Amino acid sequence: MSTSLHYGSHSIVSSRTGFTPTGSPRPSRPGQIDPGLIEGIAGGADPEVITEMSHASAAALLDRVHHTEDAALVDRVLTLVDREGVDVIAELWSHAEPDSLPGILWRLYLLRTWMRKNRDSISRLWRVGEPVATTASAIAGVDQAPTEDDIARTADSILTGAFTGDFAVALERAGAFTDVVVLGLRVESKHMTEQAALLGADGNAPTLRAKAARLMHTAGNLSVTAKDFRHGAVLWRRGKLE
Repeated sequence: MSTSLHYGSHSIVSSRTGFTPTGSPRPSRPGQIDPGLIEGIAGGADPEVITEMSHASAAALLDRVHHTEDAALVDRVLTLVDREGVDVIAELWSHAEPDSLPGILWRLYLLRTWMRKNRDSISRLWRVGEPVATTASAIAGVDQAPTEDDIARTADSILTGAFTGDFAVALERAGAFTDVVVLGLRVESKHMTEQAALLGADGNAPTLRAKAARLMHTAGNLSVTAKDFRHGAVLWRRGKLE
């Protein structure tokens, strides 16, 4: 099972590349992908400038999609990582604080990417963490026993909802979904630890304990991310997520 998150230590965090805004520091129209931006940042741009561009590009992108009826534009934004790679948005957004708009959008994009790449493992983790449908199932919009395709559809619908629906609701869905996966990871880690204890001095015991530790590490990262999503929803409703 491949469930590791390779994006840092606190929440889902990573590196490299992004958007450049157009117009004012808080433009009302979207930034465009600028190939020259990467070179500028690689050359040592002022951190304050990068921060400003991070917030401006996130606000502009979200505003443009919320106000468009162009289905093709929406699709291009939602599949940005698929087409360009995760590094395209990472340079500006990956270092943004989790209580900021670029920080939250970054986490949403990475969550979608992770869900789609690990849909088989995640569908099983969901069944382990949510064996009986609860409030989390209703909030996240996931069936009690989701298939791999259900996970992929959920990943898309959460990000779609962030751009075309109620942003706070999308964050709450992301948080609820992540919480269940965290529970599934912890249950599996516990089972592995118990198996290792039963094996005693058997040669496979250290391997099982190492796998259990990795699952718990992933669960820890995701748990922080779930809290970031819920806090972001609160800030958005207060008009304080910028």
